Amino acid sequence: MAEAAAASYFTLPCWGGRAHTQIDKGICSSYNWVMRFWDGEGGTRCMRPGIVWRFVGLVIIIVVCTLAVWKLPINLGLDLRGGTRMVLEARDTETISVDDDAVSRAKEVIERRVNQLGVQEPVIYRQGPRRIIVELAGVKDPARAREIIGRTAQLEFIDERGNIIITGNDLKSAVAGYDHYNRPSVNFELTPEGSRKFEKATLQNLGRKISIYLDDQLLSAPVVETVIKDKGQILGLGSIERARDLSMMLRAGALPVPLEVLHAEVLEPTLGQESIDKSKLAAGIGAGLVVLFMLIVYRFPGFIADIALVIYSLIVMASLAGLKAVLTLPGIAGLILSLGMAVDSNIIIFERIKEELKSGKRVRAAIESGFSRAFGCILDSNVTTLITAGALYFFGSGAVRGFAVTLGLGIVASMFTAIVVTKLILVAVVDRNPEKWGKHFGV
Repeated sequence: MAEAAAASYFTLPCWGGRAHTQIDKGICSSYNWVMRFWDGEGGTRCMRPGIVWRFVGLVIIIVVCTLAVWKLPINLGLDLRGGTRMVLEARDTETISVDDDAVSRAKEVIERRVNQLGVQEPVIYRQGPRRIIVELAGVKDPARAREIIGRTAQLEFIDERGNIIITGNDLKSAVAGYDHYNRPSVNFELTPEGSRKFEKATLQNLGRKISIYLDDQLLSAPVVETVIKDKGQILGLGSIERARDLSMMLRAGALPVPLEVLHAEVLEPTLGQESIDKSKLAAGIGAGLVVLFMLIVYRFPGFIADIALVIYSLIVMASLAGLKAVLTLPGIAGLILSLGMAVDSNIIIFERIKEELKSGKRVRAAIESGFSRAFGCILDSNVTTLITAGALYFFGSGAVRGFAVTLGLGIVASMFTAIVVTKLILVAVVDRNPEKWGKHFGV
């Protein structure tokens, strides 16, 4: 009687009254055909409607993740993709001595300039009291990177008497463009204080030249023909590329101290490709051993866990592509590590189910109780690991952050596949014939 009551709760007739829509009937019909092939039953039962729609949701997730992996590229880090690495050192001047604050402000300016370049996940960090290391993945032109990153970019407007009218600090914005004669230029807008000073200076210098210098290099010396308030142009740049670079430097601000480029090199991705190939081999061997272990030890439940592991891998790769995360060599190590961790939750759940079956519970009740009792343990262990991954991400840099990202994504995906995907497939199959599939738990 108890088993009959359980059956009425876990399964429903496919053609039982008005409760099912035409879509439900089609899904149930397809499901019954599959299960007749699977276990030889007559196909008179169907999954609970809730499970049916969960399967539909799971299929949608798989399709979306597959499209993401197929269409979106995964960004590779400097160690895998190659790029430019520079070593900069701050130098003293006659008026400025290098200190910790000056180097820190120089690092902030470099970060703003690199962000203007659009480089994905640049690595910028200090080394010692005076040096700054810059690593740019995918940038293969060290000369241009040196020009943009290492140049002081101190802009000055000077009148014929040698008075400094305004500097780059008075600029509100700077955008590359063309003048009326189609010459490359930088169109700038001044701050309110800069506008006040420039308006006064142009009024006093009508018919005279105001020279524009960048790092003591003359760019142009136009004659003031009218009073200028808040907008103007910088000419004499030669090419639109130089105008764009100058506008980027001006928007990011001038360096507080000069930086000398001690070393600049282009890193080829040859070593990265070798690392990728070896990592793929290691991941394939690790995944194969995990799959075999689950099949040998847990048999049918292990097979379901292996299916969930495939879905887990798809979700992780799609997440990396969708979030535009940068994959580094330590990041690949994090993926391989999380691959083994992905089945940990399944092992805990299966062992709990075994304990419930040994205590005398029916198969369906044992599965529900096993998942319920294992959830707290799985949540606690994964949350503590997520906290560690979060600390690595926020306080680390470069490769450490790449490792933290892949590890964190792997943990979240493993929890989803273990708690949702594994249970969904397991309950759907076992509900058809509890006694037949229950014996596969090894009890």
